[in-house]
Amino acid sequence: MGHHHHHHVDPNDGDAKVLWAILVNMGLTVAQIVGGIFAGSLALIADALHNFSDAISLIIAFLARKIARRPADKSMTFGYGRAEVVAALINYTTLIVIGLYLAYEAVMRFFDPQPVDGWLIVIIAGIALVVDVITALLTFALSKTSVNIRAAFLHNVADALGSVAVIFAGTLILLYDWRLIDPAVTLLIAGYILWQSFAEIGGVIRILMLGAPEEVDLDAVIELMRNADGVRDVHHVHFWRMQEHQSALSAHLVLDINDVEAAGWVRDALKKQLHDQFDIVHVTLEIEAHNEPCTDPQLIGHQDAGA
Repeated sequence: MGHHHHHHVDPNDGDAKVLWAILVNMGLTVAQIVGGIFAGSLALIADALHNFSDAISLIIAFLARKIARRPADKSMTFGYGRAEVVAALINYTTLIVIGLYLAYEAVMRFFDPQPVDGWLIVIIAGIALVVDVITALLTFALSKTSVNIRAAFLHNVADALGSVAVIFAGTLILLYDWRLIDPAVTLLIAGYILWQSFAEIGGVIRILMLGAPEEVDLDAVIELMRNADGVRDVHHVHFWRMQEHQSALSAHLVLDINDVEAAGWVRDALKKQLHDQFDIVHVTLEIEAHNEPCTDPQLIGHQDAGA
């Protein structure tokens, strides 16, 4: 079954929105850290660190978007499109480190509870919630077409939830002076950061490891090639993503025909079918005559680089 994933996006679209999102997050981070120190709230500082990581991830994503637009050259013959995927890996890895650190600090705070200013927590977390919602709105449209911006958008949604949790903690501290709620909320925020990061980082690693696109059935791709007119067999199939929205395929085709011109027609027709049905934008097909195929070929990949 064919899958269509066409993305017609102006490459410069949204840069201003990303810059605004960076600025408001950096301003919020400073306010939360200062407020967290004065209020004695680890949860507020935890939320600030998460906001700071969002701002950094937006900066990295913004720079990666710029780099990714550079054309292919002698040093990067496939172009620079994977810069965004590398940036996403950096962002998620950083989030995992932050999540683990916050979890450690929260556990330590359980053994040594600190006095906390509930009113300051509620006020600053309320401001943070407004900023988080604004940032999420700025990045929502872009999140549909970029793994980096999607990560940043999801982080802001998490921040908004974190701010709600911090407001809840501050309210309980005001009403009942329950200091342990602060590290408890910090653990929840850390747990959400870790869950979110581990859930998303797998897809990024898959692209960098040249994994086959999950949304396309490779068996269906191979079946299409095998059933093409003039094709006797297919082997040495490689299927991967060159970048987030561009898949590539290479394979050896064993043809029933020996005519060079007819072989070219078969190859060109098959390339068009692969593009139209599976949105594969970069296809390389090596032609083999039926009486001179590869010796002992395997269907997927190469057993020997020299084969």
